[in-house]
Amino acid sequence: MAGRGVGAGPVAGRGVSVVGANLLALRSHNTALVLDLLRTAGTEGISRLELADRTGLTPQAVSKITARLRDSGLAAEAGRRASTGGKPRTVLRLVPGAGHAVGVHLDRDELRVVLVDLMGEVVGERRAPLDLGAGAGVVVEAVAREVEGLVGGADEGMEVRGAAGPAGEAVGDAVTPGMAGQDGDSAVRGTEGLVADAVGDPVGRGAEGSAGDPSVQEEPASAEDAVADPVAQGAPPPPAAPARNLLGVGVALPGPLDHAHGILHRVTGFPEWDGFPLRDALARRLGVPVVVDKDTNAAALGLAVAGEGGSFAYLHLGTGLGAGLVIGGGVHRGARTGAGEFGHQVIQLDGPPCDCGNRGCIEALCLAAVARDDLDEAARVLGTGAGNLVGLLDIDLVLLGGRTVAADPEPFVRGVAAVLDAHARREGAREAAVPVRVAPGGARGVAEGAAQLLLGPLFGRADG
Repeated sequence: MAGRGVGAGPVAGRGVSVVGANLLALRSHNTALVLDLLRTAGTEGISRLELADRTGLTPQAVSKITARLRDSGLAAEAGRRASTGGKPRTVLRLVPGAGHAVGVHLDRDELRVVLVDLMGEVVGERRAPLDLGAGAGVVVEAVAREVEGLVGGADEGMEVRGAAGPAGEAVGDAVTPGMAGQDGDSAVRGTEGLVADAVGDPVGRGAEGSAGDPSVQEEPASAEDAVADPVAQGAPPPPAAPARNLLGVGVALPGPLDHAHGILHRVTGFPEWDGFPLRDALARRLGVPVVVDKDTNAAALGLAVAGEGGSFAYLHLGTGLGAGLVIGGGVHRGARTGAGEFGHQVIQLDGPPCDCGNRGCIEALCLAAVARDDLDEAARVLGTGAGNLVGLLDIDLVLLGGRTVAADPEPFVRGVAAVLDAHARREGAREAAVPVRVAPGGARGVAEGAAQLLLGPLFGRADG
């Protein structure tokens, strides 16, 4: 069920103040509640009366919010629905093409970029080989080139090569629906105001000039005002005009990193990235908001937004091993946004060296078994780590993903489940062992989750 509106209804009527929140923030919060209900209603839509009932907002407040959303191109009429009395109710729906976000999965050896609409549907995709150790300038330019190629092709209705099917498998050349003709600048102003308030200060603007509500029709700051001069910083100039309804870019890559500030730490196997401000560098280059997070957190966020409820762990086995944790429905990043370094639990003292500097890490043991083509052993090691998580956090579900799992999922699901089942029997658990299954989303799950780093906050779902 959607959250309750703030500063409206009977609570506001009793004069109870909301501490530490200004009017724009309250209006943005309430708008996010309405947007999320429009999103989940799909093409069938939802009436204003239902919106008021499910948010706790007054009908007058809902009418004002929906009027602004319609004026900005984010919502439209979806027909009429019979009512129990009086005239039929007008039903509203979200306009998926009114905004788009880019999700980037920056792996150690590959770059995957997807373009998604407001409903989270992938409308374009590009892939390219990448060497994460090639240097910051090379990698930033590679990301920018793929983002510009994808967005430029979609904005002009051009062909986008390397698009993927529903499960992420390549299907060759695909024509991506154009983003042009989606209510123009009004939709941009509406979504940009929400983005600025929802994701904070992703391009270094600071608090000054931020917008908290789509009714504030101020022109967004230019890229030059938002960040330092890109030429002075030694970076290529930003594109002349990014796609008019692009909300921004979410980037997901191996950790550890500082999600709050978009700064990388000693990425496992690539210590030279330590301290690099990836968020700001990409924002300067692209001229749009950028949010950076770990690949596992992005994937977990995408799963939660898509409806995976409760508390679960997403274990990602590819070029490395990590975990995204969703606790009580929200992504758990920790006090310093460093949670989920699952692969660097030491389970064998004086074991083989790991790229992180320790010995006997789960990641080192698991990848070594995969390299020997001993998937049963890799699954046993992975299950041992999963058992530690289950015992520590009492989670409801373990989801497996990443290219290694996707290539041959059965031994991993079977092996991890066997370890968890043995743990449950030893503990005398009355209930069945925690279930294990393959995460939906396929090979592009991380990239789709990265796009939700921008979309999620618009709908009040910043953490799922």
